[in-house]
Amino acid sequence: MSPADEKPIRLLSSAHAFDVHAAKERLAAANGGYEVVHRSERMEVGVYVLVAPEADRQQPHEDDEVYIVLEGHGVLEVEGEPVELREGHAVFVPAHAEHRFTGYEQLSVLVLFERAQGG
Repeated sequence: MSPADEKPIRLLSSAHAFDVHAAKERLAAANGGYEVVHRSERMEVGVYVLVAPEADRQQPHEDDEVYIVLEGHGVLEVEGEPVELREGHAVFVPAHAEHRFTGYEQLSVLVLFERAQGG
């Protein structure tokens, strides 16, 4: 499908769509980073792109999260345990767990945070 064939994203009254692919492409062009594509009271959705040799410097989070690999492969070390990941894989990381990605050249992940109520 070419960009000319794509339908524009339609905003809905009780929901909204967001373009994960466009965020991934922007971040890859900028040699990596994180971009929030949705935020609500109970959830945050972001795209995280890592490009070697830049290290993953994230710290433990206050919220549970799920990483879904959009592109690439690597290892997520969670509390010292390696989890090998590739496109289509997902992993749950509990709040406060030490974790970081290693062993990647370029890795793009969708990040889902469940925000604590009132947090």
